[in-house]
Amino acid sequence: MGKQKQQVISRFFAPKSNAPSTTDSSSSSSRPNPQTPPPKISATVSFSPSKRLLASQLTSPEKPPKLPKLSPHTQNPIPPLPDPSLHQRFLRKFLEPSPDIPQASTGIPKSSSKPTKYTPLEQQVVELKSKYPDVLLMIEVGYKYRFFGEDAEVAARVLGYKVGVVKQTETAAIKAHGSNRLGPFCRGLSALYTKATLEAAEDLGGGEEGCGADSNFLLCVVEKSILGENSKYGLESGFDVKIGIIGVEVSTGDVAYGEFDDNYLRSGLEAAILNLSPAELLLGDPLSKQTEKLLIAYAGPASNVRVERASRDCFTDGGALAEVVSSYENTDADSPSDPMQSSELTEHESRQLAIKEIMNMPDLAVQALALTIRHLKQFGFERILCSGASLRPLSSNMEMTLSANALQQLEVILQMRVSVCFQVLKNNSDGSETGSLLQIMNHTLTIFGSRLLRHWVTHPLCDKKMISARLDAVSEIAESMGSCNGLKNLGYVKEDSDIAVVQPELAYVLSLVLTTLGRAPDIQRGITRISHRTATPSEFVAVIQAILSAGKQLQQLNMGEENSDTLHSNLLKKLILTASSASVIGSAVKMLSFINKESADQGDITKLIIASDGQFPKVIQARKVFQMAVEQLDSLIGMYRKQLGKHSLEFLSVSGITHLIELSTDVRVPLNWVKVNSTKKTIRYHPPEVLTALDKLSLAKEELTIACRAAWDSFLRDFGKNCAEFQACVQALAALDCLHSLAILSRNKSYVRPVFVDDNEPVQIQICSGRHPVLETTLQDNFVPNDTYMHADRECCQIVTGPNMGGKSCYIRQVALIAIMAQVGSFVPASSTRLHVLDGVYTRMGASDSIQQGRSTFLEELSEASHILQSCTGQSLVIIDELGRGTSTHDGMAIAYATLHYLLEQKKSMVLFVTHYPKIADIRTEFPRSVAAYHVSYLTSHDDTCKNSNSDHEDVTYLYKLVPGVSEKSFGFKVAQLAQLPPRCISRAAVMASRLEAVVNSRIQCRSRSHLPLDALVIDQEQPLDSSCQEFGSAYRELFSNLKAALDHDDLTKSFQFLEQGKSIARKLISRYCYLLSEK
Repeated sequence: MGKQKQQVISRFFAPKSNAPSTTDSSSSSSRPNPQTPPPKISATVSFSPSKRLLASQLTSPEKPPKLPKLSPHTQNPIPPLPDPSLHQRFLRKFLEPSPDIPQASTGIPKSSSKPTKYTPLEQQVVELKSKYPDVLLMIEVGYKYRFFGEDAEVAARVLGYKVGVVKQTETAAIKAHGSNRLGPFCRGLSALYTKATLEAAEDLGGGEEGCGADSNFLLCVVEKSILGENSKYGLESGFDVKIGIIGVEVSTGDVAYGEFDDNYLRSGLEAAILNLSPAELLLGDPLSKQTEKLLIAYAGPASNVRVERASRDCFTDGGALAEVVSSYENTDADSPSDPMQSSELTEHESRQLAIKEIMNMPDLAVQALALTIRHLKQFGFERILCSGASLRPLSSNMEMTLSANALQQLEVILQMRVSVCFQVLKNNSDGSETGSLLQIMNHTLTIFGSRLLRHWVTHPLCDKKMISARLDAVSEIAESMGSCNGLKNLGYVKEDSDIAVVQPELAYVLSLVLTTLGRAPDIQRGITRISHRTATPSEFVAVIQAILSAGKQLQQLNMGEENSDTLHSNLLKKLILTASSASVIGSAVKMLSFINKESADQGDITKLIIASDGQFPKVIQARKVFQMAVEQLDSLIGMYRKQLGKHSLEFLSVSGITHLIELSTDVRVPLNWVKVNSTKKTIRYHPPEVLTALDKLSLAKEELTIACRAAWDSFLRDFGKNCAEFQACVQALAALDCLHSLAILSRNKSYVRPVFVDDNEPVQIQICSGRHPVLETTLQDNFVPNDTYMHADRECCQIVTGPNMGGKSCYIRQVALIAIMAQVGSFVPASSTRLHVLDGVYTRMGASDSIQQGRSTFLEELSEASHILQSCTGQSLVIIDELGRGTSTHDGMAIAYATLHYLLEQKKSMVLFVTHYPKIADIRTEFPRSVAAYHVSYLTSHDDTCKNSNSDHEDVTYLYKLVPGVSEKSFGFKVAQLAQLPPRCISRAAVMASRLEAVVNSRIQCRSRSHLPLDALVIDQEQPLDSSCQEFGSAYRELFSNLKAALDHDDLTKSFQFLEQGKSIARKLISRYCYLLSEK
């Protein structure tokens, strides 16, 4: 595919007049400036690197603007007439822009005095701009591409717009023989480019620079309000809108759709955006303000995300579905019919299945699909949607649901906010993949394999059979590599059977195939470009040849039906058979037989197609005409030999000029012979017959080129019949690359295979000597492992306390990462694991705000906690780190306590709860079997010279080992010292901490002393009493018991309840006492 051409955009203004006198300037300042149009702006796209210096020398000098003299015809500034040097005059002449477009196309008001006269080129630009007013037109003028008027100004700032390329639709030879001999070259809009469609575009896509693992999704978003629609919606449920989305990766053919109810904070939409990381947004108006806020925050100025809007008012009463079905049917009708191709029926059937799938899609998703098809039609890429081969739901029951917060805090997708989190795909220091979980797991050898592994990591499986299938495949590949701990837990090896003999050549063949594909072009995007008919011949040959070579090499594993026992993993068998399908190999061989590889490498379109057996009749006819023109031209040399009497005379080619006749200067020739060039001793001529024959030859070559291009386009169109099976082949190769990568990980890191319990068993997480996969790589043998034992019927919640920087967050993160890695199908960093399949991992970690969306730090905390409480289930893992720190101590502790209480009582999820509020551990009294308190251990050594000092004079040694119990200290002053706060500031903080601690202790002592009189008042009165006194004594005891409970309890709500009960008892006592007095 070659390296993408470098494009240099030179923006230059017409020079200004610089000769006004001081008197003129003074006089002009006293009178108002006339309305003057802005100067002409032109931008040139030059594909010649040697002209960069020339373009850079044309930048305008930094001088104050002056009023230029305007041209009476175009109202553009007339360049000044100084006496420039020869070199400067050459530069100005060499890069002189074409006459610009008139004022009407640039938004400049016309002059009412004289009508504007247009040149033919100007007239073309005006007409094209009126047809495509919202498109930046890049117009072919000669060998350059130019922007005109406002388009040039916008293009010079940033090319983040929809750019249209206007090409010449006729060549010089055809123009000379046509009816447009005297007019300008015919031009038309040939292509539109945006960021999401650039990689699949003709001429620009497919380069090495664009074949990274990053996606360029186009995301279409539509919504409707559901408030008050029926009883299941409304404020109580938290949902106020229903959102439909379509995500299209044009370069790979991946299409995802979804429809979901969303809350006021748009958590679901945020998760979808972070999942897809779109490069373009297509917004279906109207949208609510909250949705607009989120999307605008994502597509901020620094994001380089393009936004386009489209109205969906026409999609009422089923209009969207009708338009989508019509688009599919029209695509089916436009397909070339070839009765000899049996795959034509298969393609038609697959399209009919796609239509049935669309009929079952939600309404808003269909509206988004209709808008996306309409949008992609202007680029010619609507076939990627209408093929129906890659439609998939955005979320599936087979994949774990990762919330938006989990995607951010776990750094699954680091797009909208930066936080301290799990570093799954990118680290937080520089946003790169270095030091992330993806970088640790990613040993793929191909670009498309890397993209698929990224999808696997962000969408862990939640189906035990599918997880086991991946683990079986990874185990078998790792065993064939020679050293792995995989066989001790192989799921398919029975106790009474012999150990399976793994093919030793499996890993070798896979490594060879994947290494070869890694050196080849990105075949996944290549297949998509071929289906879009934008691939070059050399790209086509490279992609099909790579698939053919990989299929033949995989066939060496003998995976036919007669050798079905060669491999034990059913997933491996299926993938290898799909990648080495005889149908794919046969189709590849057949297609390559029509292509001349040498011509494809050289870019010679005229010799590219190998036409035989009645194929491509127009190409055969055009080649015959061209050959006759060549023979007629070559036959003229015999006539000139006789005419000049030179039997050895031959045609000569010099500097690209062919069919020259070279004669000495003393030879007389007819007057109608055209002199082309000469030397001291010779003169070279073109006779009139040669000129006529050359003209015919040029016309024949142009017609042959047109016929060959049409044949090439038809050839690529026919590829659409086989596109689905080639895409399946590439997907299989990508999956093999991912499994091979996970096998390398398990072998190199000495990971173990996780064991999953049956779905009917209680939810549990048992990890022995678990390690953080990222930090273990950095710390190596110095990393301290920890055990985790959680069970739904026993201990399902761990409250983790401990000092700052003691390893609390590292512990809970490693539990989540091990669970995610296991459900991806990877081996895990532990000595043993026993897990239940989780349906989600939910996190509330870090501290950040979102000012653009009007969210404070505490609102972010509570929003994430709210999403967890609404979404988690009994099969979810919930991780909460320091909830409530964004507000006052009492409010924060109360909210953290209530949140944990709700999780334990209502949701019964697996919970890891990190807090600096030791009082929260008292919840163990309400849930004695379900909750346990732990802390990360440490050692302290006191300074003897400061016995009465606070903990800031203690030396703390972190042990990073999780042990039972609650830690009473956080050692915040040690972190302050590490942060290099001024010592005086730290000392002052220590004094304040001592005072606060003394106040709290004194309150506790006073409270304990105040208990004695209450007890004495009740207990000391143990003497015989009558019935009324006994009644009063019982009431007094109950009253004082409530008062004591109110003083002892830290919960203000319960203290108030005890006081209310005491108040009621006191009223009864007073009423009874008054009654007794009246009796007496």
